[in-house]
Amino acid sequence: MPTSLATPVAPGLALRALVALCIGLLAAGCASTPSYELQLAAADSAVANANNASTQGDAGAELRVATEKLASAHQAARRHQSERALQLAQQAEVDAQLAVITARSQRSQRAAEESQQAARALREEIERAGGR
Repeated sequence: MPTSLATPVAPGLALRALVALCIGLLAAGCASTPSYELQLAAADSAVANANNASTQGDAGAELRVATEKLASAHQAARRHQSERALQLAQQAEVDAQLAVITARSQRSQRAAEESQQAARALREEIERAGGR
């Protein structure tokens, strides 16, 4: 005779389990809401990591935007403008990441151009050697 995997559950127990699940989901939802303090810390870290000689040289404008937004975020936090602080800190973090990516892109572009020049020079040398 086949056995059923489902076991009967008392109605009260099922309701309590459902309520507990809902409370857990609500708590998780609240816990996942980013606070501006955590976002400020993330933005501080992102801007600090982006702030190096390479990024300053290759993506200085993007880095300045990130730095300015971070300063504005800290100012908003001091004024207890949590929504504004959160928004600016998020933007500062993204702008810092953009600065890093832009700097990498610039370096990659230069490396590609150098490789093309080297290939062109090699081709010319081969053509000259073949003509002898």
